[in-house]
Amino acid sequence: MTENEITAKSEKSVTTESHGKRWFCVSFSTDGKMLTLEADSPTGFIDNLNSASITWLDYATQEVFEPEAIEAAKQVGFTEAFLTPFMAQKRLGYQDWDTELGLKFPSIQVKLGEVESYPLVFLVKKNYILTLHPRSLDRRFTLLRRYAETILKKIPPAMITEDKITTLLVRIIEYNNERNFDHLRRIDERGDQLNQNMSDPKIPREKLGPQIYQMKHSLISYLNALWDTLSVIHTLQNGDAELITNDEILLKKLSLAADNVTRQIDLAEHMSDVLASGLEVMQTIYNNQLQSLNNRLALLMTYLTIIGTAVLVPNTLATILGNSGFNMTSDDLWWYLTIIVGSTVVATALVYYWVKKLGWIPNKID
Repeated sequence: MTENEITAKSEKSVTTESHGKRWFCVSFSTDGKMLTLEADSPTGFIDNLNSASITWLDYATQEVFEPEAIEAAKQVGFTEAFLTPFMAQKRLGYQDWDTELGLKFPSIQVKLGEVESYPLVFLVKKNYILTLHPRSLDRRFTLLRRYAETILKKIPPAMITEDKITTLLVRIIEYNNERNFDHLRRIDERGDQLNQNMSDPKIPREKLGPQIYQMKHSLISYLNALWDTLSVIHTLQNGDAELITNDEILLKKLSLAADNVTRQIDLAEHMSDVLASGLEVMQTIYNNQLQSLNNRLALLMTYLTIIGTAVLVPNTLATILGNSGFNMTSDDLWWYLTIIVGSTVVATALVYYWVKKLGWIPNKID
């Protein structure tokens, strides 16, 4: 059963289903018996770990890097000397101590438009895997727990222990990756909404700015998580861990998982390029609008200059000729008006010709 089938069958019920017990154990014994148990304490299955053929343990903790998670791992057999340095370094994604193996993968969540990456920790012993994840994570592990028996039954009993561990490990990694990939669709939906907003000239730029930044930040966070995933998978492939198989067919499944992550990285980077192109187009539009506004303001200043000349010249002449020194009478009205009107027309024409020659009046306004 594929991850998509798991999601499809459980999509309706998962919305109302709460998280299960903190501990979950599914174990396949050497005599073919299956043990599935959910509990708040590991005491009910600890004695079964060493005798089982293959076991998957899952523990939901408040925070993966808190002492509570380390104590839980110690309860099922992992040593403090191995756990302390591995859990203390949040950026350390791979640690191999021959008999104990530690891996960290990001689990991506999109909440209220924010892309958040939560740690998923794999701790591997000879015949069992312990996964640690925060309870705040979505219900992806509720679904995986439900079909855990089916997953273990599909592992051939004749396989050697290293092959079984690798098969189970790859299965859980692929499932986590698929759930991570689903969130790219949600980011893409937000990007489509942003493109719609960018195409609306009525939306103010100060509103678009934070939306664009948030979208870009979401893509960067998503890409960082995928790069971390790819790095750990490559290290697992090339690390030659004693607990991991040397079977080339099984190792190819790791290569396929890495290829899937690479494709998602390409898709996310393409989306980032599309967003960047949209930003360039929007910036060009804003620059054109600003240039058009500048042209209109320049034209307005030009016409104001012409109008000012038309008002200033006759006003100046009227002030001068109205001086008592000229002692003008009603008989002088005809030549007085002729001078006022003539000077106004000539001055306005000269100023218009001057600003037109300087190119201050464009032939066409955008």
